Amino acid sequence: MIETNRPGNTVTPSTTPSPALGWSDSQLHRHGVPHRVLSGALHYFRVHPQLWRDRIRRLADLGLNTLDTYVPWNFHQPHAGRAPRFDGWRDLEAFIALAGEEGLDVVLRPGPFICAEWSNGGLPAWLTARDVVLRSSDPAYTGPVERWFDELIPRIARQQTHAGGAVVAVQVENEYGSYGDDGAYLPWIRSALLERGITELLFTADGPTELMHDAGTVPGTLAAATLGSKPEAARALFAKRRPDEPFVVAEYWNGWFDHWGERHHVRSVDSAVRTLDAIIGEGGSVSLYMAHGGTNFGLWAGANADRGRLQPTITSYDSDAPIAEDGTLTAKFHAMRAALGATGQLRVPERMPVLPPTQVPLTHRADLISGLRAVRTPESTGPRPATFEQLGLDAGMVLLTAHPKIPTGAHTIVLTDVRDRAIVLADGVPIGVADAEHPEIPINGTGAAVRLEILVENLGRINYGPLIGQHKGLLGPVLVDRRIVHGWTSSPIALAEWTPDDLRLATAAGPASTGAGFAVATMHIEEPADTFLALPGSVHGLVWVNGFLLGRYWDIGPQVTLYCPAPLLRTGENTIVVLETDRLGPVLELRDQPELGPTEEYVEEFD
Repeated sequence: MIETNRPGNTVTPSTTPSPALGWSDSQLHRHGVPHRVLSGALHYFRVHPQLWRDRIRRLADLGLNTLDTYVPWNFHQPHAGRAPRFDGWRDLEAFIALAGEEGLDVVLRPGPFICAEWSNGGLPAWLTARDVVLRSSDPAYTGPVERWFDELIPRIARQQTHAGGAVVAVQVENEYGSYGDDGAYLPWIRSALLERGITELLFTADGPTELMHDAGTVPGTLAAATLGSKPEAARALFAKRRPDEPFVVAEYWNGWFDHWGERHHVRSVDSAVRTLDAIIGEGGSVSLYMAHGGTNFGLWAGANADRGRLQPTITSYDSDAPIAEDGTLTAKFHAMRAALGATGQLRVPERMPVLPPTQVPLTHRADLISGLRAVRTPESTGPRPATFEQLGLDAGMVLLTAHPKIPTGAHTIVLTDVRDRAIVLADGVPIGVADAEHPEIPINGTGAAVRLEILVENLGRINYGPLIGQHKGLLGPVLVDRRIVHGWTSSPIALAEWTPDDLRLATAAGPASTGAGFAVATMHIEEPADTFLALPGSVHGLVWVNGFLLGRYWDIGPQVTLYCPAPLLRTGENTIVVLETDRLGPVLELRDQPELGPTEEYVEEFD
């Protein structure tokens, strides 16, 4: 193994514990015994902590012997200058320990970049706001990474197998071969892990192409593949380049994620199992990505960019995984379980209990702008609108106000570079919605000054590719026809950090006179159980359940229902708050089945 006797090793065998996983002659071993890693991705940050053990058991029932998870830096340290948090939902060591208690090994993928369709690929917005070359050996980047690793890596190190823990492998960065070619960066990450106590197997993971392999691998470190199909071709490439290494598929995409405005991606059971069989037939170890997807709670969903067009990811991260978003064991679960050779009694139910379907009225309490202004935030003034980064804001909204004089007649408000969606109001009246593809809003002037308010919403930070770290807000000037509007007041609205008191202030800022704003629904529950929330007639907004920000909804689909796990509910009265940016519907529905929209077989990455 690279940590003991491979070329390029920096660890002294006599002082370093032997890693659990090793290899010889292309065969993977665990403590010297031939071994195949059968792993599944399950992210602690996408599953309510009271459900961690249940979901881990479902992985074990699937026939897996290993769990793998990313570690999102921004989830643990969203604010610059504050110590990272590792308590509650962020208690990584508790999650690892639970996996070990359930008999699973653990593979950790600490990044610092993780992709994972997670906001900013896991990098904190306070870091990407700076003038820094991301994912490189730029000291402005590696300095903060070192400080983060000083906090994180020792926690992983003490959960390694030699210390009685479950961690058997740690990934060096993540799919770097599809991003950059800084030859010093990956070796630096590898050294940073070793220096902080990692003694288990280190590996890289990249797509099976020459280009990705060239930039994404490190001499003396196991090279693993990420793929959705054609494992035979991947095996041949890796065998040619690394003839002595075992074939390891660090991500096998047996499903796919969704963007707002697209269809719900699925992969047929036959297709998924056929490729799994082929990986095993090639002698490979494999990790199902995802085994259980979970949920992008709050505002953590990321985004992609296609030819400059933003593709925000939906709240659900079901990913058509064998274990569904709510834990249900799907047909894909049972077929894969058979393919993996698992037998015996299942320890978990096929599905968790659910509340009976019902409807409750939505009571419109306050208009959008008055409700937002009721939660006081620091304001800044300047000649230009302040961006999210200038305001120190990761996610949520920014309210911008100016008072331009609009000549009499028809004119156009132009948002020259809006990221990502903006509600435009004139003297308190909504006059349009703007985005990058539709930046112009018509306005009729009277020859007087108008109170121009622009509410800009971040729909998700890009998590993959060269646009990672792209800033949010109004990045270009606002025009009236061709004339730039100056003199702005900018107010950050950190919705992800709102407390129950903030919600009470917002919903008490009535009366409501427009179609948008804040609404409240209350429901009495005898015994908490899972449910699925739908908002028929509503257009676009956010939902809080008993003060917890569940996520975003949007009538462009594909997702119709939001999964609400039982631990978010309580016996007795429960309060649902809805922030609607466009037009509020009359009711909140509780459904007993998820609805993720019309489906589409995802074939691009597979066939």
